[in-house]
Parts: sequence; C-alpha cells; structure tokens
Amino acid sequence: MNKKIFSERDICSKFISPALANAGWDLQTQIREEVALTSGRVVVRGNKAHRDEKTIRRADYVLYLKPGIPLAVVEAKDNNHTVRDGIQQALAYAEMLDVPFAFSSNGDGFLWHDRTLQDGVLEREIGMDEFPSPSELWRRYLAWKGIAPEAEPLYTQDYYPGKPARYYQLNAVNRAIEAVTKGQRRILLVMATGTGKTYTAFQIIWRLWKARAAKRILFLADRNILVDQTKTNDFKPFGGAMTKIENRTVDKSFEIYLSLYQAVTGTEEVQNIYRQFSPEFFDLVVIDECHRGSAAEDSAWREILDYFSSATHLGLTATPKETTEVSNITYFGEPVYTYTLRRGIEDGFLAPYKVIRVDLDKDLGWRPVSGMVDTLGQLVEDRIYNQSDMNRSLVLTRRDEIVARRITEFLRATDRMAKTIVFCEDIDHAARMRQALINANADLAGANPKYVMQITGDNAEGKLELDNFINPRKPYPVIATTSRLMTTGVDAKTCKLVVLDRTINSMTEFKQIIGRGTRIDEEHGKLWFTILDFKKATELFADPAFDGDPVVVFEPEPDGSVVPPEEDSEPAAGPDGHDEPLPPGPDEPGAGRVRYVIDEVPVYVVNERVQYLAPDGRLITESLRDFTRIQIGKRFVSLDAFLQAWSGADRKQAIVAELEEHGILFDELAREVGKDLDPFDLICHIAFGQKPLTRRERAEQVKKRDAFGKYSDKARKVLQALLDKYADDGIANIEQPEVLRLAPIDQLGSPVEIITAFGGRAQYQAALQELERALYQ
Repeated sequence: MNKKIFSERDICSKFISPALANAGWDLQTQIREEVALTSGRVVVRGNKAHRDEKTIRRADYVLYLKPGIPLAVVEAKDNNHTVRDGIQQALAYAEMLDVPFAFSSNGDGFLWHDRTLQDGVLEREIGMDEFPSPSELWRRYLAWKGIAPEAEPLYTQDYYPGKPARYYQLNAVNRAIEAVTKGQRRILLVMATGTGKTYTAFQIIWRLWKARAAKRILFLADRNILVDQTKTNDFKPFGGAMTKIENRTVDKSFEIYLSLYQAVTGTEEVQNIYRQFSPEFFDLVVIDECHRGSAAEDSAWREILDYFSSATHLGLTATPKETTEVSNITYFGEPVYTYTLRRGIEDGFLAPYKVIRVDLDKDLGWRPVSGMVDTLGQLVEDRIYNQSDMNRSLVLTRRDEIVARRITEFLRATDRMAKTIVFCEDIDHAARMRQALINANADLAGANPKYVMQITGDNAEGKLELDNFINPRKPYPVIATTSRLMTTGVDAKTCKLVVLDRTINSMTEFKQIIGRGTRIDEEHGKLWFTILDFKKATELFADPAFDGDPVVVFEPEPDGSVVPPEEDSEPAAGPDGHDEPLPPGPDEPGAGRVRYVIDEVPVYVVNERVQYLAPDGRLITESLRDFTRIQIGKRFVSLDAFLQAWSGADRKQAIVAELEEHGILFDELAREVGKDLDPFDLICHIAFGQKPLTRRERAEQVKKRDAFGKYSDKARKVLQALLDKYADDGIANIEQPEVLRLAPIDQLGSPVEIITAFGGRAQYQAALQELERALYQ
C-alpha cells in the first residue's frame, strides 16, 4: 500500500485510529479528535476585531482515562513526513494539558515521549501494533503524579456533565483534587478574571462531594452579588443540598453552604453565627476572591478560617496579594495552578484591549492664585496640586465636565450603548461624575434616566440596577459610575469601555479593575475593550508585577498587628456585602486636610495617545506612524524591495495580512492620515515618504488610460465595477471570489456567467492581476 498518496486525515482514519482501538482505547469515551485547545487570539484593528485562526491550537488526538482526565496527546502527519515530525507540536500540547505522554505518527509507527521515565528512556520509536494500553499509561501517570493507590477513587471521580471545561480549567480542577489526595490542607488557585474561577470551584466541590471526601462545604465571599450569582448559576446542580446562610439561626441539615463572611461574623459574640457550627462541621472551606480579606492575619475572614482549621481551605483569586503586610502565599502556599491574563488573551479566551491615555493640564500641576477661596468660602491652601490631589483634596468641577465630555466623544465615535464603567476616587466623585455625564448625554439621558447610573454602596437605587447593568439583554443602565463596588466579582461580559479616573497604587486593585472588561461575549459583539485612562494608571502595565509570578514578600513584625497601608487596602464591605467608604486617607477630609471645591478654574486636554496591545503582549507606545515605519523596515529594506514584493504577489491581501500580524493597523493609519488610502499608499507614504494617492484617484487613473480595451463589452463592465469596488472598499474585497455576488456586479450575471465572459477562471484571474498592476502602475 502506497501511504504517500493519503492525506493526514486518511492516515488518522486508516492507521492511527485502528492502532489506538487495537491497544484497548475506547473510540467513544477515551479518544477525542481535532481538539481545539484555544479559541484563537483576538486581533483588534481600529474599531474592528477578528480571531486569528492561525493561533488556534488544535490537537489531532487527546487520549483520556475518562472525560476530564487527559493522559496523552497524539499528533498526526501524512506519510510524506517522518514519524518524528510531529513530536514538538505534540509536546507543546501535552504541556498545555499537563500530561506526561506525547506521541507523533505518520502511519508507519509512533514516536513516544514519556516524561515518567519509568523505563529510563525519554523517547523511543514503537510499531503501530505497540501503542500502550489505557491501563499502562494510567499506571505510569499515577506514579508520575505521586498519587497513592488508595487515593485513586477520589482522583477518578466523575466531573459534573454539561458545559465542557477548557483545558486550563481541567488543569486547575485536577491539580486541586491531586493536592487533596496528597493531604494538602491549604490550596491556592490563581486564575485571571473572566476565566471561570467559580465554575472551576464548582467542579472541584462536585467531585470531592460525590466522592464523599468532603461531605459538608462552606463557600465564602464578601459580596452579595458573588454569592447570589454563584448560587443561581454555576452551583445550581447542587439543588436542595445547598443553602445560603441569611438568618441568625442556621439549619444544619444542608451539605453545601454559601455565605457572606459579614453574614456570619460581627463585633459581638452573638453575631458570630459560624460558631453555631462545631469546628469540625465543614470538611472544605472555599474562599472566593481570597486576595481581599483572608490575606491579612487580623481580618474577619481569618477568624472563620482559624475556627474551621480542621477543614481543607481552598482559596480562589485572580490577584494574589503579596506585600510586606499581607500574603496569600504565606497562608495558602504556592499556587497549585496559575492561569494569567496574558495567557488568556493569547489563547483567545479573554478580550484584548487598547489604551487611550488622556493628560489634563491641571493634573500636571496647578497652583491657586493668592487669596483664592472655594465654593464653601474656604481659603485654598497655597501649594502645587497635582494628579494625586484631584478629587481627593481638590475638586475642580470643570475637570468633571471635561472628563465626561471625553467619555461621551469616545462613545459617540464608537457605540453610545456600549456598557461603560467609570471608576472614581470615592462615592462623592461618582455622584458628581454621574451628573456630568448626564449633562454631556442630555439626549439619551433625557429619553431614559437610567442611561447613566451611580452604582455605589450607599446608593440603593443604583445597587438595584447592578443586575441590569451586567445583563447583556438589558440595554440600561449603559454608563455606571462607581468607586469600589464594581472593582471585583461583577461579571459584566459586555463592558466595552473601562474609564480610570481614580488613583490606583495597588497592582491587585488594578488587575481587578482591568478584569471588568476582559470577558468575551461574541453573541453580543464583545471581543475587545478600551481603557480610557485619566490617571496614568495604565503605566502599571509596564510593571514587572503585572502578570508576573507572585513572590512572597511577607515580613510580619514579631507580635505586631498586621494592618495594610491605606493606599494598598481593599474596599471595605458592609454587612450586606456592599462597599462602604474607606476611612479617610492622609489627603482626604477627616484626616487633617480639608477638601476644596472650585467651580471657575477651566481644565483642558493637553495630550492624548492611543496604545495598542502588540502580538508579543506588550503595549505599543510609539506613535502609530513610527511603529509602522519600524515594522515595515524590518520586512522591506527599501522601497524597491517593497514594490518588487507587492508586484510579485498573486494576492496583495496576503502582504497586508502578514503586516497586520506584526501589529500594523491600516484602518487606524488611514484615519490618522485622513484619506481613503490603500495599504499600498499608506506603506509608501509613511515608510518611504512617497506622495500618496487615494483609492478613488488610483481607480480614475486606470479608467482614463482605458486599460481594458481588449476585453469584451461584458468583461469591461465587470472590470469597471471592480474598480469602483476598489475605490469604495479597498484591494482585499476585489480579491475575494464573493465579490462577484455583490451589487452591482451581480447585475451583470451569475459568477459562472461572468467568468465565462473572460474565457474561463484562469483568464478571469489573469484579468484581475492585470487590473491590480494597472492600479499600482
């Protein structure tokens, strides 16, 4: 049999799948083919976005002991490759799936990479009839993981069926279960906001509960919305076994308990409801958003954890807190699994972002004139006020107006119904910003007063609208002004604009705020989001701590109280789980410094720049023109080199797509230049200093030269229509076969009839290339 004639899929169906079946693998339950591990990175181009299909990572085979417990990856190649050619690809997928076995095959045999080294051999070639059985790989896997035989039933406990887990969620669940089987009592999972921490927690609890390794479980959070969302959504399968602790007397007949920690603790002993349970009542305590309270030794969380010290403690966070005062890792130990924001964006599970940095003149430094008094008649202290003072010790109401106007300008240019969160310094600032935004959007706010809502801990009406804000199917509210209530745990999938007008000194808080926009909702067109930054907070993107591995720096004083500094503290939460104003900081009223409110001082935008997320995960901070010039210079050493490559390309769009992969934003460049320029002209103009022509000018030049006189009347009409399409939409559209089905070309006949007018498909393609040569002559 000549295997060289078979495609890769033929090799799979005729040789690899039968070999797996003959080795004892069940084709229905243990083998999955063409497994998409990632969704494909979202690429943002101006105000449009698409998924880069080339970044989708797809394994030819994943082999499972049972659903949810992967063991091995098999990468297939056609028989024109060697048996080794797929092994590095297989190893990359095996690392993603946290499995020790990777195989590659071309139908002649397998190359087996075995990280367990049980035979002392890392790689070996085996025949098609020598593929190891499920029991053989499982025996090696258990030894590699260090799971004892008596713990095997727990580790193999079934997942809850339903929504399939992503690869990193399987890793997190399996790593947590593995830690439990080894007797680990404190477990930490670090997963970026929007990656499904609660779903992951549910699967961990489900498996431990069903295996009876944890018969009673307590799930703790410090926001009502977190508890209610959890109970209604991910934890719904627990049904009648689950309850939320809300009353002062608890019913001990349930097995799954959800609670606000505020609901079970208080300053008086009678309020400490958790003491109605015996210290050994719970087998597992899960702490959601554990970076907040449980990291501090003197917190109310810690009282509960210390009381239920015999239980296993599982902490979940997107942002482990590591400072000189508080430490998650000191309490929980190193994370058993980490999935970062950057990795989530690379995999296409999280939304990328672009940043618009806005500098206001008074933020750069303002000094009052001698003897100035504010609106309350207070003499304004004579000193230089800067960005950190704004809306803390100094309120310039004109500043609120200019911020509201810039937010409104952005929404008018994009989508005025895009869900927007404006983070303010405090509740008073949020109230003022609501008013400024209502005035800036008087048309929409007048039509519906819920267009802008203040959603803060002290505002009952706003809190009632929080569920509507995060519901993709509810159009209102559109803009939410907040201080701390929405920094964490608010699942606002369709949030497209995050506005930062608050001083942020904490990396933990910064990551949490950015996380409000990172969720993807393709159903509602949410693939990316914008950060509008008035406070230079996005400089933290350049901090090594952003998305870096947490490092323990906890250094408690001997016998000393551990109280976080105000600038790095987390939002306080009231007894109902909503935020309350923090105690005044050193520059706020009530802390020895008054707050001045001034109406008449004008404020102006002095600088604005847009930063884009580059393919390598960093923000492009150069000007768009400079960045483009640098990238094109890397690809083409001269104008002649570019012209030669362009004229020689069968499809010009291929060159455009290649440059876009390197971060060049042609739509944004055209908008910046202010003309309808083709990518060809943008490159020649920006990179090589050539005078550009608009698409319309190029099309008209071709028409004047009567370049298509040799064609039939019908063919000429098609080429004229293609020129008009080029002038309107650009080169990419006329190179697509679908263009023949679009108006007005479709009026000239069916695609077959049009191609026939040229004498056939090859002749039509030749005519199209001649048209392109004429355009760029």
